[in-house]
Amino acid sequence: MSIAKVTEIISGSSKSFDDAIEQGIKRANETLKNVSGAWVKDQNVVIEGGSVKEYRVTLKITFVLTD
Repeated sequence: MSIAKVTEIISGSSKSFDDAIEQGIKRANETLKNVSGAWVKDQNVVIEGGSVKEYRVTLKITFVLTD
């Protein structure tokens, strides 16, 4: 029987939402073991001077707990 846990993280990128997702997943894999999935819960941008300064995503990261 497998048991999974879900944690929420926020990741940002000056390039794009896709890059923010990739960076968030990359960082989660450095900290968590057995990452098995991610769900994009929310997307937003930081605007400065009328331009997008940062793309941000809120991710729900799923990882499997092992014995």
